[in-house]
Amino acid sequence: MRTALISAAALAVAALALAAPAHAQVTRVQSNPQSLILDGADVKAGTDLFYLSGQLASPIDPTKTFADVKSIEDLGDTKTQTISTLNRIKTILEGRGYAMSDVIKLTLFVAADPKLGKMDFAGANEGFKQFFKTAENPNTVARSTFQVAALAGPYFLIEIEAIAAKKR
Repeated sequence: MRTALISAAALAVAALALAAPAHAQVTRVQSNPQSLILDGADVKAGTDLFYLSGQLASPIDPTKTFADVKSIEDLGDTKTQTISTLNRIKTILEGRGYAMSDVIKLTLFVAADPKLGKMDFAGANEGFKQFFKTAENPNTVARSTFQVAALAGPYFLIEIEAIAAKKR
């Protein structure tokens, strides 16, 4: 009788386990908590993913279009363009039900700033810090940064791709 009760209990537990939905999970891996970026992100099955195409900065003057951009001053330096680009990403994500805290991976493509004669990695990081590891968003992301010869237009200094993940 005792064996039958144990078997019945085991079957009940197994049935509940099968009936329970799989819990999506995103694990952020960071070996150095002081680091600006993650080592990686582990995304389990059952997680919604959103892949965002590369985004560029908007003109500083909101009345201007991309066709009106005639100089880097119309878009700003690398820090300014990074902030603008991340704000565009934030807006797109929010429109899809995601938040910046759901971003798990960014790829930054950075062109040389003609004023510096090289890519402004520090400027990109300064813009990045306004969106990640903040009071509003304590998360950070896995990230790659590439220096490129040029972007879609001669005055763009940064393009950013994003991947966001969230529990269903």
